[in-house]
Amino acid sequence: MLTLRRLGIDAYRENIAFLRRDCAVVRAADFQVLNRVEIFAVGADGRPNGRAIRATLNLVDPGAVLQASELGVSDEAFAQLGLGEGSAVGIAPASPPASADALHAKVMGRSLSEAELRLLVTDVVANRYSKMELAAFVVAAANAFSRDEVLALTRAMIDAGTRLDWSAQGNTRMIVDKHSIGGIPGNRTSMIVVPIVAAHGLTCPKTSSRAITSPAGTADTMEVLARVALDAQEMRQVVEREHGCLVWGGHVNLSPADDIFIAVERPLSIDSPEQMVASILSKKAAAGVTHLVLDLPVGPTAKLRNTEDATNLRKLFEYVADAIGLIIEVIFTDGSQPIGRGIGPVLEARDVMAVLRNEPDAPADLRDKSLLLAARMLEFDPALRGGGGMQRARQLLASGAALAAMQRIMAAQGPPPEQCAPAALTMEIKAERSGMIAGIDCLHLARIARLAGAPFVKGAGIDLLEKTGAHVQAGQPLYRLHAGLASDLGFALKYALSDNGYRVSS
Repeated sequence: MLTLRRLGIDAYRENIAFLRRDCAVVRAADFQVLNRVEIFAVGADGRPNGRAIRATLNLVDPGAVLQASELGVSDEAFAQLGLGEGSAVGIAPASPPASADALHAKVMGRSLSEAELRLLVTDVVANRYSKMELAAFVVAAANAFSRDEVLALTRAMIDAGTRLDWSAQGNTRMIVDKHSIGGIPGNRTSMIVVPIVAAHGLTCPKTSSRAITSPAGTADTMEVLARVALDAQEMRQVVEREHGCLVWGGHVNLSPADDIFIAVERPLSIDSPEQMVASILSKKAAAGVTHLVLDLPVGPTAKLRNTEDATNLRKLFEYVADAIGLIIEVIFTDGSQPIGRGIGPVLEARDVMAVLRNEPDAPADLRDKSLLLAARMLEFDPALRGGGGMQRARQLLASGAALAAMQRIMAAQGPPPEQCAPAALTMEIKAERSGMIAGIDCLHLARIARLAGAPFVKGAGIDLLEKTGAHVQAGQPLYRLHAGLASDLGFALKYALSDNGYRVSS
């Protein structure tokens, strides 16, 4: 028997195991490095007792990290195994996943049936694949995935996790939601739209992601104001009481295969249209949503660079949504520059609250886009169809009803895990020439904000001082960097000085 040891290694959603080359319990030579192994609990009688996980094996040299009779595991593996440190465990080569042939077929370019994709998703959720194997599938799917495969994958992902049911007294209610495909810094419209819609009385159980490659996701920004790591029961209680919520979807187990795919896509910077459709619609369907407004920003540095790409993506969303019974309205929006002034959780939360409080200097672009999306959601209500949504949205925001709804949602979800403020270390990036700002590179600014520490340092990021169309003088500040560490400020400053992301036309 081996002794289980937690090594305190965050392997980002991957099970990793470590065995000494001179292990005194099993012969390490029987196991190849990076092969999959099964780790199982061992009872007092020396037999497996039913608890088992799969992990990717690494070997370590004698005298380093582990004792000769220990099996080290990453944090993810330790949590999944559910045993105490020092427990008796065994290790054995893992048999290939049942869907291994299907995964290999997709890598080689063959289309997969719905049955094959269901089997594959089952194995993915059960952690039977390594990241290396999943990366091969993700790349293959990005290059060749038919719309019928997208539909089959979406259905399989919906069924693989928790499905929320919001029916009341036997009657199915209208459950509304809004989602953006991302790529535009500062685009925190959900935190304004949800309280407007909730104040009207429609039900909006908003589950959001944390940042993948951006400086902040909605969950990261909402966590500045309230707790977001609610389980399904807590989420239900908040929604039943306040008509809406803004929570982290990763804690509710909705479409868990999606979270695993995202962990692979993130370091590869892959965000294929097909995977995007399956990801978004599986999460919404699993959350019990019946009516969805989808925001597709289009711009020169957005995920969608032109209307042709946007139209093709809209058609794929509509095809899959119709097949799974989800009513969807797709809106093309301006993705030519960041929304609002803040980029990073604290700075974006400041902008959101300024809009909800009707402050005179609140970012007009964030307010206007939020009202547009809220109006379209409100018009799912039969009483407001025909254009009444915008008037109602403006009324709810101007009267303070939306702010009151947001405050109730925040109170119901609970206080944030920590109190945050804009990071104290700052540096201004200035215009190199005089002229009019003709364009802002969204991807470049997002990269600078992440180098400054966002979203991991909640107060880090960028404060935009000038936007497209403004006239600036050489030496005039364009934006202000915020960082919590001098090293982060240095990384961001070096990148910003090489290219500040602004195009100034004379």
